[in-house]
Amino acid sequence: MFKSIFKAALGGYLLLGLLACGDQLPLSGGVLTGEPAAAPTNWVGVAADDVIQLETQGEAPYSVNLWTVLVDDDLHVFAGDNYANWVEHIEGNAFVRLQSENLVYALTAARVTDPDHFEQFAQAWEAKYGNRPRNESVQETYLFRLTKR
Repeated sequence: MFKSIFKAALGGYLLLGLLACGDQLPLSGGVLTGEPAAAPTNWVGVAADDVIQLETQGEAPYSVNLWTVLVDDDLHVFAGDNYANWVEHIEGNAFVRLQSENLVYALTAARVTDPDHFEQFAQAWEAKYGNRPRNESVQETYLFRLTKR
């Protein structure tokens, strides 16, 4: 009996923890529902967001919460060495949508493979989030530059 109560309480606390951290976790969803907008000429405001939502096109729209940094006036999203669903979707269809606040921007994602550009990204990541990426091999990780269509 005690084990059942303990498991139920632990499950409840875990659920509350996930809900409280939802904006910080890469939880997935479907189609983004914000207001379509033209891509801004300057991404500084969007890059200041702690978390953005990125929608990819697999078999169905798929969105995920991600961190982003600005390098050379372009937003970048990073999966590390995790070949996540959204990474696979981008490899099949580079058209993505990004939501910041209530605005949704139609963009194109391109994988970054240049080591010098990756180093710029790693420095920007550290400046924003306080640490460098765990895996800094551009060949083993999935870093994408987002540009307007």
